[in-house]
Amino acid sequence: MSSGVALRFCANLNFMFLEASSFLDRYRAAKSAGFDGVEGPFPPAEVSLESLVKVQKETGLKHILMNIALGDVPGGQFGCAALPGWESEFLVNLERTVEYAKAVGCGKIHIMAGKLDGPATEVHDRTYLANLRVAAPILERNNIVGVIEPINKYAVPGYYLSCYDKAVQMITSVGSSSVKLMLDLYHAQHIRGDISNSIRALAAYIGHVQLAQVPGRNEPDSAGELNFRYVLQVLATEGRYADGWVGCEYRPAAGTVEGLRWLRDFGYWQ
Repeated sequence: MSSGVALRFCANLNFMFLEASSFLDRYRAAKSAGFDGVEGPFPPAEVSLESLVKVQKETGLKHILMNIALGDVPGGQFGCAALPGWESEFLVNLERTVEYAKAVGCGKIHIMAGKLDGPATEVHDRTYLANLRVAAPILERNNIVGVIEPINKYAVPGYYLSCYDKAVQMITSVGSSSVKLMLDLYHAQHIRGDISNSIRALAAYIGHVQLAQVPGRNEPDSAGELNFRYVLQVLATEGRYADGWVGCEYRPAAGTVEGLRWLRDFGYWQ
């Protein structure tokens, strides 16, 4: 059994603080609410790299994870790492994301696989693995970890990566410490359940964790299938990933700030 890790929670700016008037104001709102870190999507086109760096320095927030840039090609809204014929777009998107991540001191990039029109084939598997192998040395050189995330079929029908066994197989095949697993407990419950044992089984591959209650995708203390007081204790004890950051990728049931009481009730905030 691991000696454990202290959990820290970062606000996902794709889901939280949408009350703010702009994307950059979500950073300020997260800081005002008490967060020390944020994660989220690649910044929208109207947000320059300079303005992103400025707000990060202004707030002092740690930028924990950034989703890979999605480019301008229709059909790539969920990434393109597993899409045959999109290899050049994938590399451009990755290199652009690395540039942004380095500028704000972000050490993790979510490499999104893409959405398929039909069943996954061996061609998709080969494309995905090849792109991850291309990405690994780029990530290594820049001291960044790329994480891959199985997404459940109810949330995103047709998403290529919807199986943890396949994710582990890909990570093992790449064989780089710069390619790891994103364990989103919301998706994990939909895909395989048995969360405590899933954490233990996947612990060696985890690079980042996210959470939301199931099935409503709301706060961890909302009504649903998971007892997050217990699940987070298991994660802290046996998760074994280095930094302990957990992304709050949930939809606030009411206001974002009003929904943060769980962090205090669970004993993570004063």
